[in-house]
Amino acid sequence: MEMVANAHERTFVEWAKDKPEVLVLSADLTSSVEIRLFKQTYPERFISMGLTEQHMMSFAAGLAREGYYPFLHTFAVFLYRRPYDQLAMSVAYANLPVRLVGFLPGITTPGGASHQAIDDIGVVRMLPNMTIVEAGDASEVEQIIGVAHQVDGPVYIRQLRGEVPRLFDPSERMALGRARHLSTGTDITLLSSGICTEEAMRATAVLKSRGVGIEHLHVSTLKPFDDPAVTEAVASANRGVITMENHSVVGGLGSAVADLIAENGLGSHLRKIGLRDTFAHGASRPYLMKHYGLDATALVREVEQAIGEPLGITADDLASARLDAVHSLAKAEAL
Repeated sequence: MEMVANAHERTFVEWAKDKPEVLVLSADLTSSVEIRLFKQTYPERFISMGLTEQHMMSFAAGLAREGYYPFLHTFAVFLYRRPYDQLAMSVAYANLPVRLVGFLPGITTPGGASHQAIDDIGVVRMLPNMTIVEAGDASEVEQIIGVAHQVDGPVYIRQLRGEVPRLFDPSERMALGRARHLSTGTDITLLSSGICTEEAMRATAVLKSRGVGIEHLHVSTLKPFDDPAVTEAVASANRGVITMENHSVVGGLGSAVADLIAENGLGSHLRKIGLRDTFAHGASRPYLMKHYGLDATALVREVEQAIGEPLGITADDLASARLDAVHSLAKAEAL
């Protein structure tokens, strides 16, 4: 598996070179959110706001009204909890083209509850006019800014940093509102997002070798959630639907699929993999994914329950799991 280091930093500088109206606002985490190269390359388009997320949000709204495209860069948790009122009233209500680039989504940080954006999708989904997109691999990290920039309104981006695996062929372009079809089958429909897709792909390969048909779609657009291919896949599942996300099971992908099932009268049995209404403590990403049941093993256990039989899949069968250093040079997880 190819690992790509600091894809956002390099891609953003190249993407923005012929877009003088694109500005970057930083909340004092410039090097931690891969925007230092932008600051060095386009210093006149970089604004350091300090630790003032509420003011940064309102300032960005003002810039957008003047014809600029402000891209706010900080940790995901600081883009919606502290400045929620400014996000709602100054940005979402006004439907302005402000781009929120949030790093360290979910449990990808060892910083504990204060730094973990585990409820961000649920909170932001409730705001009218907001679009939500999430990167699942290096190819999507390289493309997600361009996809988000197509939206005539505010966008919340769940972004990955550091060393990120390349799961998808970069020639297969990320598209707003369209899921990626990763495997076919009629037993289980699996919908995954973000870092959980890597775990899901590892498990589905073993599950298919045991004769379980998995219809697997990777979801990168979490709002709007109206891809007809997702509805068709959910409707075709013979033995249930499973969602898998780096987020609380309340308000995120699982809840969006539950709404879809109910609104379309599909009657599918839904199983949700994610944080089960709990805050998480601080630790490495592999530890947290195992501890809170967000990894490939957790998916295997859910599939076994869905089909009603053990499959004999062990941890050794899933041993190709990628392990991240907590403090790598590429800052996969360190603060």
